[in-house]
Amino acid sequence: MVARFHAIGAQVYVCGAGPASGGAAFAWTLKRPDATLAGDDGRAAGTHGAGPSWTSTDGSSVAGKKLAQADAPAADAIPWLLVGAVSTTGAGVFSDVTYIQRVATSGGKAPASGCGADNVNAETRVPYGADYYFYRGGKP
Repeated sequence: MVARFHAIGAQVYVCGAGPASGGAAFAWTLKRPDATLAGDDGRAAGTHGAGPSWTSTDGSSVAGKKLAQADAPAADAIPWLLVGAVSTTGAGVFSDVTYIQRVATSGGKAPASGCGADNVNAETRVPYGADYYFYRGGKP
């Protein structure tokens, strides 16, 4: 393991057309996460955003692609994920990360209602928290 950070922030959803095959006419879909990463000491260590991507305060960053997911134990929490790194930049904590794991999630699920023809393209922010583990080794 390279690092572990706790994220606090929001999952940002946008209202748009629902699934084409028989689902709701309109639905909330994930646009991006928007979170601050903190170390065990509680100090800000970086950010988590679209891509998904993680940027450290040391200037390094990693972008990834979801490889697998599992339902969170808490019904109102976003899934746990395994993400494979697709690119890294800078010299620092994220420079040689190959995998990212999201666990211990709380909150963050898309709203079950409130998206319709009258608010297409509207965004909503749903608070969430999660632990992110960063690993090196192997190939994603």
